[in-house]
Amino acid sequence: MNTFKTFILLLFMTLFFVWVGGLIGGRAGMVTAFVFAVLMNFFAYWFSDRVVLAMQRAREVTEAEAPELYSIVRRLAQKAGMPMPKVYIVDAEQPNAFATGRSPSHSAVAVTRGIMRLLSPEELEGVIGHELAHIKNRDILISTVAATIAGAISLLAQMAQWAFLFGGYRGDDDEGGHPLVALIMMLIAPIIAIIVQMAVSRAREYAADERGARIAGTPVHLANALRKLHYASERIPMHASPATSHLFIVNPLTGKNVMKLFSTHPPVEERIRRLQAMSLQA
Repeated sequence: MNTFKTFILLLFMTLFFVWVGGLIGGRAGMVTAFVFAVLMNFFAYWFSDRVVLAMQRAREVTEAEAPELYSIVRRLAQKAGMPMPKVYIVDAEQPNAFATGRSPSHSAVAVTRGIMRLLSPEELEGVIGHELAHIKNRDILISTVAATIAGAISLLAQMAQWAFLFGGYRGDDDEGGHPLVALIMMLIAPIIAIIVQMAVSRAREYAADERGARIAGTPVHLANALRKLHYASERIPMHASPATSHLFIVNPLTGKNVMKLFSTHPPVEERIRRLQAMSLQA
């Protein structure tokens, strides 16, 4: 059911993207937007993992360079019954982690240097279990496609704004809609895109917490890790884009007050409460 709901949301985002293109450029704009959406989905499927890793300046490490981290990832991957993902380290002080890849056989787990210094080995296992759960559930591909389309809608709205300001907007019925309607859409289109992206991401964080805790075998350690990571993210800034912030285990932009209004993550307190309840049931 979650997969079906996610498909509907992604379909809505694609159609919304095409509709915005129609408001800006009429029929030609709709066709262009549709072709662009297809190309974006293709690009996101095959190359999004490389783009995300490059954006975060993640560096692939060998077992000799990070033996403890490698040992945790290998052991939990075997326990989860999935191939060993590639391992990356991000040279950032904010403690955080994310996973990427289009499938379990083409995946990667990345952690920051800050998280390796902050968490105990047991807490780090909980975090790695969470990221492996995302990979196993194929959440990463869905979230990346959603982020790609959301970013494109925002870019389209910005382009329309500049066209409107410099007289490039065509207002007749064949070439576009009413100028006032288009102006309103320029303002709300990015917000709608973010809201849909939030709907895709938030529902899957709870599932990844639960499955990740079962993979690691210690819900309480993941709960403790989330608490530490949340507090640290509010104090230590991190170079991250709003388009990729939903990939991290905790929102790397938590410290920015405006971004709190559009967080792609569910409340940390509720995530911790659910994990603690799992511990009591075990």
